[in-house]
Amino acid sequence: MSAKSRLSVYVEPARLRQLEAYARQTGQSKSLVAEAAIAAFLEPPAHERHEAALLRRLDHQVRDAARLERNLMILTELTALFVRQWLVVAPVIGEAGQAAAQARGRERYQGFVAALGRRLARGARLADDIEPDGGAA
Repeated sequence: MSAKSRLSVYVEPARLRQLEAYARQTGQSKSLVAEAAIAAFLEPPAHERHEAALLRRLDHQVRDAARLERNLMILTELTALFVRQWLVVAPVIGEAGQAAAQARGRERYQGFVAALGRRLARGARLADDIEPDGGAA
């Protein structure tokens, strides 16, 4: 049991009668009722604690949304740059070379998927390689 300090307070007679009546009704000591009332007065109300918790969660969600927005922007730019580069360098292939080009394309795609799998297995992400200010990491 922790040591308690003595406190003397002055209250209006009507307030003292209320305290005594409440203590009798609940079977508690006046000290216990007064201590609980003081604690309730000094501690933030439950709705304020709940509101603070909600605000913390909302802040977390805002940060998550900002990160998602950034990653979506990176993905959009990456896709646009890839398509532009592919259109610039991809040769036009005649019908005679289509089968060989498709076979080579499937082979290269399988290599790409394998490399992507290895990178994801390591936990590496392109977004982690890009600094927020646009510089390379």
